[in-house]
Amino acid sequence: MHEIRTGIDIDATPARVWSVLTDFAAYPRWNPFVESIEGRPERGARLVVRIRPRGGRAMTFRPVLLVAEAEKELRWRGRFLVPGLFDGEHYLLIEPGPDGRTRLVHGERFSGVLVPLARSSLDEGTRGGFLDMNRALKARAESGDRDRPTSG
Repeated sequence: MHEIRTGIDIDATPARVWSVLTDFAAYPRWNPFVESIEGRPERGARLVVRIRPRGGRAMTFRPVLLVAEAEKELRWRGRFLVPGLFDGEHYLLIEPGPDGRTRLVHGERFSGVLVPLARSSLDEGTRGGFLDMNRALKARAESGDRDRPTSG
């Protein structure tokens, strides 16, 4: 197993952060890493997710949403071809902080026989994509403007 874990403090309430994270239709306007998500933010839903890691090619996959707990956690699991080859469990944890602020913990646990071969790509491109997304999410949540694009 290999895990990438990042975090960022956001000057917005957990409710505001949740609303940005679950407004999948708006992702193309603000998210430099997750270019799009199709589907419903409901446990058990099948999503269509398109990502573009830093310095890498765009990829589309169809994970299952494992957790969609309002203002707390969004988590999905994706697989490459068959279980055990290259699996990823992506998570976004929303932790309330002082004065209505939020700590976002954003990461993914990778497992499977191909993970050791992809480790350097994960540590560079994927981690970089998470950090870019974190900064863009922070800017969007703090702006209070759901329709204005933000830069990463």
